[in-house]
Amino acid sequence: MKRRSCSRTPKQPLHSHHKSQTDLSAWRKGGRIDSEKSLQNNQSANDGKYDSQKGSLEQALSYFEKVQDYVALKKKSVVQKHLEAVESTALKQGLPPEGFEILLKAALSGRFADTVNTRLLKSLIPASVVPESSVVTAVSWLCVSKCSGSTQCPYICHLLYLLTRRENVKPFRIRILLDLQAKMGMQSHLQALLSLYKLFCPQHVTITLPGKMKTYFKNSEGPWKAAITAVRQRTQGTSPLSKAVFLGISQPQSRKRKWNAQLVIPASSANINNLEEDRENNSFYLYSTNEFFPVEQLQTFPQLLQNIHHLEFPSQMGSVLANPLLLHYMNCVKDESIYLRLYYWMGQMLQEECTWCVVDNPYEEEFKSFLETIYKAECFLQDGFSACEEFLYKTLPLWDGFCCRSEILRLLTWIPLSSFSDIKSYLFDPLAQLFFTSSIYFKCSVLESLKELLQNWLNCNVIQMDLEFSSVNTTLSGLVNLVAELVHFVGWLSTIALRLENNSTLLLYFILDFYGTVCDIYLKYNLPLLIMPPAGVFYPALLSMDSVNLNQLCYIMYRYRTNLVAAKQNELSKKQILQFKFSNQTYQEYNQYIVAMVGCLWTSSAFQKDIHPQGLCMDDKLLSKTAVKELKNSFNIVYHPAMMGYSVQFLQQICPDDTTFNFKFIKGKKWDWYLEYLYTQGLKGLKVFIESSISRVSQASHSKAGNVEA
Repeated sequence: MKRRSCSRTPKQPLHSHHKSQTDLSAWRKGGRIDSEKSLQNNQSANDGKYDSQKGSLEQALSYFEKVQDYVALKKKSVVQKHLEAVESTALKQGLPPEGFEILLKAALSGRFADTVNTRLLKSLIPASVVPESSVVTAVSWLCVSKCSGSTQCPYICHLLYLLTRRENVKPFRIRILLDLQAKMGMQSHLQALLSLYKLFCPQHVTITLPGKMKTYFKNSEGPWKAAITAVRQRTQGTSPLSKAVFLGISQPQSRKRKWNAQLVIPASSANINNLEEDRENNSFYLYSTNEFFPVEQLQTFPQLLQNIHHLEFPSQMGSVLANPLLLHYMNCVKDESIYLRLYYWMGQMLQEECTWCVVDNPYEEEFKSFLETIYKAECFLQDGFSACEEFLYKTLPLWDGFCCRSEILRLLTWIPLSSFSDIKSYLFDPLAQLFFTSSIYFKCSVLESLKELLQNWLNCNVIQMDLEFSSVNTTLSGLVNLVAELVHFVGWLSTIALRLENNSTLLLYFILDFYGTVCDIYLKYNLPLLIMPPAGVFYPALLSMDSVNLNQLCYIMYRYRTNLVAAKQNELSKKQILQFKFSNQTYQEYNQYIVAMVGCLWTSSAFQKDIHPQGLCMDDKLLSKTAVKELKNSFNIVYHPAMMGYSVQFLQQICPDDTTFNFKFIKGKKWDWYLEYLYTQGLKGLKVFIESSISRVSQASHSKAGNVEA
């Protein structure tokens, strides 16, 4: 809570009815006590209504302040009347600071029924500021057990969940929680605290707890903040000046300061009486193994190694994200309680500060910086945060694809690999809606992110060929299925996107870049999976007018061949992984594509020999109607639209005086010369494809290699 004084909103509690009336008048008029003449000149016909509301609120505050005995809620009772007055004023104008204090005490004192207490707490909507004393008052009343358990327990457990350290876990605290559980049943807030206790001291918490919940504590701030925003807009408008007045500051203050404060390591509260620093050699020694090394003094990696058993994470877990040494430590200790604390803090921060989920939130640049910090921490740890994953699943359906675009797409690349069965509905479906309705540049960015996501999944789960996997068949099967689902999803996206964007060269480049990873999954990542690109991707690439994409397709098909040959050899020698075998459909589809490619680029017979159902095979009569000369040669390496530039340059070199550029001259020996010329132009993908798939060239290259060795 900011320590600011504001003359317009006095924070002192009410001491008398007369003082209350004066303060409320000042609050209703924006903090200015004008003369009677000025009031009469400026007030509208609504004075009577406002005076009535003021009087009702004053009476209600006086009533709630003076009541001492327990009061139940009844229809047409006095408490009902005053409660309605408080609710009406709070929703329309907000409550003054002194009224806020009175109602908070009334709600937590236990003098009213739970229904009244709940309605009072929901009515605590400040007109200007929340008094600092109210925070202390709330904690004090929660600790004296005056209010009911349904009001007290969730908030107390929430507070303890954030504050508890390992040394705070005591048997008597565990017994109290178990007694509460026996009375109230397994509530989420009780489970949260018991889970934390069990992480710290498993020997003391022997009961079996349910699996980890996605959310232990409900976020009750959303409706409260929305009500505050509504009051502010109703009473002061949305101008920058009125926002500054509402916040009690003369200039808007960036929320970045809030994030920065939580990303800096606070001073340690650990006992350091036995800590001695040797400043000459910059080393630290601990006399007692029970003492913690203060993390704010951790500056070098040798210090981390020397004191790794004496470190304790700071109370502000956000400070870990920006500290490489603590990230190293976090990666080493693998303490689930650390991830639990970070999970809760990060989840709350992302939910509260998301610029497209929070009404009237102008701090996009600060939020971008926060997301970038999370992304860098994930790259450092080579793993994604589960809180970030849940944030993406919740907010992607609401995202416009523009706000914080690069940051969100980067975070997508670190979604943790798991057996998450609903990834289609939570990730693929909302992403597809944005993908198809956005620009080509957004489409390319999404494809790049999905490629990096696939690579991260594969890198995190590389399977060693020499290990026995009989005990983890299910895990491997789940991994294969999840990766296959992602690859099929990208294939579907790519097929439709190429149609929408008229086979864009730029889009095709990013699509082929994705399949550059897919084609090597078996050999490079030891995963028994190979999925061919769909025909809607293969044929646009084969007929592309860009030599870069054609060259990339050739390399991809060469790697598919290498992986399939290796898989077939393993099957024949009975060295396959976990009995996984590629289906005959995969080999069949590859062979169909190879026939089409060789027919196009080499034998000029694609229109006759392409056997793929969506291929290029056409009837001769239909082809004759096109009236295209040299139709059969249209897509070989000389006439192909992507290769004609090389053909022209080659003819200029061998026949510099001939300006007719007759491509028919490129045959026989000149064909071989032309092939060598293409290889010198950096078309390595074309080279390895032709040498591996064309028998004549393959034999010649092997013979040439043998001569060189001899």
